[in-house]
Amino acid sequence: MTISGIISAVVIGVAVGLLGRLVLPGRQHIGVLWTLVVGVAAALVGSLVASLFGLEGTRGVDWTECLIQIVLAALGVAALDRVLGDVRPPPH
Repeated sequence: MTISGIISAVVIGVAVGLLGRLVLPGRQHIGVLWTLVVGVAAALVGSLVASLFGLEGTRGVDWTECLIQIVLAALGVAALDRVLGDVRPPPH
């Protein structure tokens, strides 16, 4: 992965994190910053997974790669919400 690929994964990761959060039902108890961190990680890992399947050479928007990234972001947000949701004290 090149530097431009990493930068684009970070930029795309912001959108991916928000989309991953949107596809989850109910309210998540993590902040927007955590959502963006998960989105960036999901974008990077999703790009790696897509390249392992040979999808990095497609022209235009690679919808399969985007779908992989969004699914990974949704799983990451759900997992982090579950972990951090159990740690935080209940609201008053």
